[in-house]
Amino acid sequence: MLGTKKLEEGYKKFESKAKEYIKKPEKTDVLLKDAGKKADDQKGALSEIWDNLQLLFDLVGAWRRGEYRNIPTRSIVTIIASIIYFVSPIDLVPDFLIGLGIVDDAAVIGFVLKQISMDLERFHIWRVSHPAGNTIIEDIPVEKDTKRLN
Repeated sequence: MLGTKKLEEGYKKFESKAKEYIKKPEKTDVLLKDAGKKADDQKGALSEIWDNLQLLFDLVGAWRRGEYRNIPTRSIVTIIASIIYFVSPIDLVPDFLIGLGIVDDAAVIGFVLKQISMDLERFHIWRVSHPAGNTIIEDIPVEKDTKRLN
């Protein structure tokens, strides 16, 4: 139904929007909330990619919070573009086509998962070794001659 070229074209249309999220990471909060809701509503149709989709959402959340930045900008742009595509009701196969609209979304997410598989694997390893709530953002030493703000 959808060839590799079509899948790539699908999410690439959203890359310029994704770059806006790189400049203003706080915008991802609403995006992730919308994506999570849509994913929950379509869990059955997304069963084959469910775990990796959740991992993508977790990666973007950790990136947004500054907890995880060991990912190339190109990859985070690709991931965010695919999530924007996922939540967009008008894409290659519009979401109002009941039963078909989620097919292209899942295919695009699956395509992107293959493109960034090494980055996702590195994040998974990091996440296992950094359980939620125990995240430490790198401490930056204070220089002796630095003036205090208070």
